[in-house]
Amino acid sequence: MPVSVDGSRKEFLVTTTTTTITKTWVAVGPAGAIGSVHQTDHGYTFKLVTDADYRATYPSLEIAKSALHASLVPGSDWPEFREH
Repeated sequence: MPVSVDGSRKEFLVTTTTTTITKTWVAVGPAGAIGSVHQTDHGYTFKLVTDADYRATYPSLEIAKSALHASLVPGSDWPEFREH
């Protein structure tokens, strides 16, 4: 239990959420897989292979694909998206 500087107890409410991934598209570039886009119960999100966590949630697949592409090195070609 966390305690403040004056010794009084502070309580924290911790909530957890569960997100279900229903579809996945792997983004493939010239050197192989570079990331993935996931359809969830809240929209679409993506993650580059170097990311620890998923990025923001987007309202459509095309917007999530565009956001993934925008996260790549400037001048990168549009990746091929393969549904899995």
